[in-house]
Amino acid sequence: IQKDADSSERVLMDMRWGLVPSWFKKDDPSKMQFNTSNCRSDTMLKKSSYKGALLQGKRCVVLADGFYEWQQQSGGKQPYFIYFPQTQEAADEEKEGEEEWRGWRLLTMAGIFDCWEPPAGGEMLYTYTIITVDASKDVSFIHHMPAILDGDEAIRKWLDFAEVPTQEAVKLIQPTENIVFHPVSTFVNSVRNDAPECLAPIELGAKKEVKATPSSKMMLGWLKNSQESSPQKKENDLPRWTSQFIHSPSPKKTSADILQQWLGKEGQPAAKKRKA
Repeated sequence: IQKDADSSERVLMDMRWGLVPSWFKKDDPSKMQFNTSNCRSDTMLKKSSYKGALLQGKRCVVLADGFYEWQQQSGGKQPYFIYFPQTQEAADEEKEGEEEWRGWRLLTMAGIFDCWEPPAGGEMLYTYTIITVDASKDVSFIHHMPAILDGDEAIRKWLDFAEVPTQEAVKLIQPTENIVFHPVSTFVNSVRNDAPECLAPIELGAKKEVKATPSSKMMLGWLKNSQESSPQKKENDLPRWTSQFIHSPSPKKTSADILQQWLGKEGQPAAKKRKA
């Protein structure tokens, strides 16, 4: 494990949603008495569950196709799907040999992560929380929404803990207007349902489907192509972004190995290695 690991390294890794602080002393994370799935931006530097990890530079980006929110209406709660605007490139299949990801533009949400080790010893558990902010004007029917990092530069600054200190990084946590949304069927209300119908746009007050917008049409086309492709992709088939925000892990090390090296021996982010 090297303490001089380069802070510009990017690791794509599975983590459990719901941050477990490194100082949690019980032997079972499920015994936590509070919910840490989301973290409000106005209290993240005050609450002990998040403050320590944030000041240590444990910042991450959470990827998702989009997220759902519900609006209270006279007939009940109406679900909406919220996501980044899509371009024609998102509907085009990635050509063989291309390194730039041209598929569906994923939401890039700001998060905080931590690593917890069982008191009796054992495998490290990596967990995260999604930072939330006040909703933007376009989705004012919800109180809070994920803090979305819009663009490569915002992502780079949020992840680069050595070059961008905490007090500067938190300035990136702002509501964004660069999102679109459409109403979807209450079919999505059941956790048992996991199908394209959960995302299909509908016309409120009518049974027929609304005419798809360019962004929603791209989304449905992308979903169809994803379902037709093989459910198991090789590691080398993972898309890479132009910003190199996502890298395929080295074949000699697991994601956990690389992340642990990045954190350093004491669980602290190491300083960025500077070129001579």
